[in-house]
Amino acid sequence: MGLAARASGDYPGPPMTEEDDRRRDFRAPIELKVEYRRLNTFFADYTKNISRGGTFIGTERPLDIGTEFVFALGIPQLEEPLRLRGKVMWTTSTDDASKANPAGMGIEFLWDDEGERRTKESRVERLLTEELGEMLAEKLLGRKPQL
Repeated sequence: MGLAARASGDYPGPPMTEEDDRRRDFRAPIELKVEYRRLNTFFADYTKNISRGGTFIGTERPLDIGTEFVFALGIPQLEEPLRLRGKVMWTTSTDDASKANPAGMGIEFLWDDEGERRTKESRVERLLTEELGEMLAEKLLGRKPQL
């Protein structure tokens, strides 16, 4: 599976303004395959960005806001996909989509406990550092990555 990680200067389209930004943590533009199930149908879409607190999944078939679900994030460096639980916080329909705001859904990661949160956030930090470099990862995280 291919991984397309793009530093912010390489990302097409205008930069997002604070009004457009609905997330709490900085997100790195990165494309990873994500698989999830809706009722009895499996979907394979791609993330568009990721942070310690959530991700954006580009899809023309977003789940309903408030939906909690488990998804598998394909990371080339890992033998098994990283399974995460998330909640749909917002969606952009195909009718409302633009080049700057594509169709999809904003996902907030959910954790069973503090130990799971630390473990999974650490994996996301490692991914950001490996794909974007320590300097950009530090800028996105607001601190030095704790690897």
